[in-house]
Formats: sequence, C-alpha cells, structure tokens
Amino acid sequence: MINAIFYKEWIKTKWITILSSLTLLGFTLFLIFKLYRMIELKGAVHIWEVMIYRDALFINMINYIPLIIGIVFAITQFVPEMQRKQLKLTLHLPYESTKMLAAMVGYGLTILLLMFGMTLLCFAVFFSVVLVPELVSHILLTALIWFLAGIVSYILTAWIVLEPTWKRRILYLVASVLLLRVFFLSGDGEAYNRSIGWIILFIILSISLIFLSVIRFKEGKQD
Repeated sequence: MINAIFYKEWIKTKWITILSSLTLLGFTLFLIFKLYRMIELKGAVHIWEVMIYRDALFINMINYIPLIIGIVFAITQFVPEMQRKQLKLTLHLPYESTKMLAAMVGYGLTILLLMFGMTLLCFAVFFSVVLVPELVSHILLTALIWFLAGIVSYILTAWIVLEPTWKRRILYLVASVLLLRVFFLSGDGEAYNRSIGWIILFIILSISLIFLSVIRFKEGKQD
C-alpha cells in the first residue's frame, strides 16, 4: 500500500519535482560559475577578503527559492486532494488513515530533502575547491536556514490546504506568513546558528498540524 501511495504522489508531483530540480540546479550552477568567474578576474585572495570583511556570500540570489518550492510543492500535492474530493476517498481506503497521511507527507518531505540536500552538497563540493573550509562552512550554515524555511513552508502550506474551513485557512495563512518572515529577518551570515536546533525541533513538531487539519476534515467541519 505504501508503494501505491508513493506512486500516486509521484504521478501528481512529477512535473513540479522535475521543474523544481531544474530550477535549483540552474541557480546552483549559475552561482558556482559566478564565483569562479569572480575569482578568475579578481583573484581568490580578494574574494576571501570581501567575504570576511564585508560578509559577502555570493549566493543570496537563491534565498527565497526553497521557500517558493516548498509552497508550490505542497499546493501541487494537496490541492487536488481537496478540490477533487480525493482526500475523502483516500481516507476510506482499507488502510490506516494516519499511516496513509504520514506516507503522503513523508513523500513530500523526502523529495524536498533530496533536492535541498543535493543543492547544499553541490555548493560544498565546488566551493571547497576555491575557498578555505571556514568560508565554505560559513556559506553552508547561512544557506541552511533558507532550505529549512523551504521545509517549513511545505508543512505550513499543507496545513492550510487540508484545513476544511476558510475561516481557519485565513487565520493559518496569516500565522504562517508571520512565522516564515522570521527566517529572513537577518541578512547576516550564520545569524541563525544558535536557533538551528530549535528550528529542526519545530519542524518535527509542526508536522502534527497537518494531522490536526485532516482530523477536522474527517469530523466534517465546514464554514
């Protein structure tokens, strides 16, 4: 049954998965090429000095991309479940509904983690060729918060979409916008290092919000 659920989710999301992967790859290769080109023109030492004294990262262009991908992926995955009444049918299949929903959410999180993880890995591999380990670590730790925001945006969007009443959807939307804004309050490098552990804990706990929306759906809550 799990394999069938994964296949169903893949059918819904394959095009957005491909498009998102290509988008991330395009931005990643562009930023890597841009840094290499700057080093070729001005020298590695100059670039290192700019990164150290001006806190330049050279990858800021990608900061909102994971956020957007998380939102669009959740919409693609869960809006059809609500519009076409597929969720009601899915929850009445001869399989425990909690496990079924967990598989659906797990599929989405797995795809996003793979995409985001590969992007960070590319940065780590290619930047380590021209930058000292401390600067590579500085870039990756700063970028990590943007990719965690992408995971959170996926969870919060799924929470909103699966909520059966519009009044609560609007309330959840406002709360989500305010929460996601926190991830972008500071533009300083590694500004969120001390909060990463708490953010990961929040991500784990926030998954339960999706289940609460589905519970309300099963109870027949309406506007």
